[in-house]
Amino acid sequence: MLIIDDRKFVLTKFDNEDELERVVIANAEYIFGPSSIYFPKSLIKTADGAGTIPDGYVIDLDGRRWYIVEAEVSQHSVWNHIAPQVAKQIIAANNPVTKQQLIEIAIDRVRDDEAVQDKFAEQSIDPIDYRRVLAEIVSTAPIIGMPIDDVKNDLREWAATLKVDVRLWIVRKYIEFNNPRNVAYEIPEEFRPVLETGTDESTAQQIARYDVSITDLIDADLLAPGQRLVMPYKPRNGEQRTYKATVLSDGTLEVLGRSFSSPSYAAVFGIQDAGSSRSTVNGWTAWRLENGATLAEIRDRFLSDGNGEPQPIGQITNR
Repeated sequence: MLIIDDRKFVLTKFDNEDELERVVIANAEYIFGPSSIYFPKSLIKTADGAGTIPDGYVIDLDGRRWYIVEAEVSQHSVWNHIAPQVAKQIIAANNPVTKQQLIEIAIDRVRDDEAVQDKFAEQSIDPIDYRRVLAEIVSTAPIIGMPIDDVKNDLREWAATLKVDVRLWIVRKYIEFNNPRNVAYEIPEEFRPVLETGTDESTAQQIARYDVSITDLIDADLLAPGQRLVMPYKPRNGEQRTYKATVLSDGTLEVLGRSFSSPSYAAVFGIQDAGSSRSTVNGWTAWRLENGATLAEIRDRFLSDGNGEPQPIGQITNR
């Protein structure tokens, strides 16, 4: 239950899969990350010519990975509905024709969308390299990205059988108790999946990163209460600004008089103050110590020092 003043919002089911899909499209950056580009469903073909329609594709410029997106409601049968559908989509996604189509769609998107251009620029990708970088990303194995309203045991068991990586995010719907027309949706915090499979070291390292907090870095003497962080930011057609955050003893960051438990929300608060319309940003890479080191680099040092042990290779995280 969510309580806002005297209003109570209770957990409920999505009306249908289309409703969940609309929520995912509208909030894709909160699920797949601020450097992600979401491409809604379009007809693709498997090698044998059969049609299959995933709910979308995502290209993550920061992680240099891409996703086949399948939004699902948990009442669907895993073995009779989800598994055969995803299997067909994996075959289609690995078709070279499909990959080339995705590259061309992405090129058209970045040409017409300034917000997407900004994402490439933030990753220091020059326009002349757009096509090369996209080709490198889609040459890798796709990840199955599945936003879903609940994760049951049979879904976990199925995900563990796949040879490709699977990431599941829980998206929940709430309605006001006495006014069901008022709806609220719960989106994962800090782009964090509830389940992630993988068999390589980078996957294990990424899993470990989700669990690191500013408090952990303070306890490890890698950050100190009162320490200043900086975030240079220049909005399109605006002036360069540098925002400052103060590390507080409770692990929050104070920016412009407000404190945030998430570095990403602290960063968004700053860039919106500068006039940006961006609603997501990776605060771990945006905030820097005064010596230039990013919070992400401090976090990796924390992990490499053995303070936060990555999980064994191939382990599935259940959160």
